[in-house]
Amino acid sequence: MINYYKYLPVSVEDQRWGMYVLNAGCNSIGRAEAYPRPGHPAHHHFRWEQGRVLQEFQLIYISRGAGSFESAHCPLTDVAAGTVMLLFPGEWHRFRPNPDTGWDEWWVGFKGDAATGLLQNGFISPDKPLLRTGLQETILQLLPGIIDCTRTEKPGYQPFVSGAVQHLLGYLHAWGRQAALRQEDVPENIVDKAMAIIRAKADQRLSIAHVAEELCVSYSWLRKAFRQYTGIAPGQYLLQLKIEKAKMLLADPSISVKVIAAETGFESAFYFSKIFKVKTGVSPDLYRKTIHNALS
Repeated sequence: MINYYKYLPVSVEDQRWGMYVLNAGCNSIGRAEAYPRPGHPAHHHFRWEQGRVLQEFQLIYISRGAGSFESAHCPLTDVAAGTVMLLFPGEWHRFRPNPDTGWDEWWVGFKGDAATGLLQNGFISPDKPLLRTGLQETILQLLPGIIDCTRTEKPGYQPFVSGAVQHLLGYLHAWGRQAALRQEDVPENIVDKAMAIIRAKADQRLSIAHVAEELCVSYSWLRKAFRQYTGIAPGQYLLQLKIEKAKMLLADPSISVKVIAAETGFESAFYFSKIFKVKTGVSPDLYRKTIHNALS
């Protein structure tokens, strides 16, 4: 690893994108080596005894070695290789490598409405600043890729690297969901089969209870496992598939709403129209007119 860091200017256009990268870098800290390394920019430098507070988000990945982390919401905790540390604006924190091992660190600092939205909606939280992912090839591809893009600062690089940061955060969220499922011992193959059955029969009057019976599990178990796995209940999953198919059929003006209701497995055109408006905010007829006007 070649030690590198860069602090980046941000334009108004970059800020409008929704997320922008402020800095990125990597460091290899040897045994008993001073940390932070001498020459680290003053506004990001800190002493262990005092810690620091940043006005940005940072994601730091430890790919070798070990150390310690502490923040206002997290007690002093050991950090091993394969740990992601998340830092939050206005949150006091401190971290350092173990002098007996040192560590290799990769980091990216970022801000923006998209990042703030993830915090406000609970996708990331100061209560859970450490993600013990283990050594992940995806992370070790994304972070060096972000760093490489910052070296040249070619036109349009900010949206590109901020997109990579969002990809990384999405990957970490997915990893966390999957790890939680493994702890809950949810058999993925059963949920996968349930999804396949629902998709195959989405145009029928399908009962989720019948799906559970076909898979030899209880309805309550399937509903809980399905929601843990996908984030939505199986009934809502089925309904969304029906609505999406209905939208495609409504694009053809020769197919009546009554026929569409039947082909998507609704008991009547009235019930279909009612549910469609609840889910989309407009009636099937108005949705069809909107499509026609857009194409004409």
